[in-house]
Amino acid sequence: MLALGIRCVLAYLLGSLMGSLIVGRFYGGVDIRTQGSGNAGGTNALRTQGKIFALWVMIIDIGKGMAAAWLVPSIPLPVPGGEVLSGPWTAAICGMLCIAGHVWPLFFGFRGGKGAATYVGVTAVLAPVALIPGLVVFAGTLTLSGYVGLSTVLATWGIAVFAALYSGPKSPFFAYTVAMALFILYTHRSNIRRLLAGNENRFERAMLWRKKR
Repeated sequence: MLALGIRCVLAYLLGSLMGSLIVGRFYGGVDIRTQGSGNAGGTNALRTQGKIFALWVMIIDIGKGMAAAWLVPSIPLPVPGGEVLSGPWTAAICGMLCIAGHVWPLFFGFRGGKGAATYVGVTAVLAPVALIPGLVVFAGTLTLSGYVGLSTVLATWGIAVFAALYSGPKSPFFAYTVAMALFILYTHRSNIRRLLAGNENRFERAMLWRKKR
């Protein structure tokens, strides 16, 4: 249990390394939490700082999710039970702690992003094939509606449905996908409220179907 606890702490600290705030320091100390939507994630980075800035943010945020699920469980620790752990539960738990660290980062006043990019990184390690239906749902919803938040939430539930069919409802991966779908819904609650109120921002350039009419 001590070894698992240490891995959980390491995963959380890894998640606390915010891509947008790290990249912002190379852009003259930019803190995107003071701009746009006030969120420290990739979407706000794209809207306020442009494509290159957002690309680096996504690389860091996805990369740390992959590292949490892949590398953290494989680090040997000098404590009882500290041997390399490769089980699906360990990877899923470390991944979830990394996502939590992204949302509530220790190093940045517990004000982070909404966890979607880091979730992609973790899922890419646990079951990369699951990203395909998630991407289909995300792209389809985005091109039809223009709402990034709604597209993200529905994509996580699409992955959860896929997990039930792919690995079964009793698998660690299914438990992970359901827990994270609920968590991503929670972190996007402000988007849902704005959507219901009719004042959620649209990503107009992504609405391909609308442009064709």
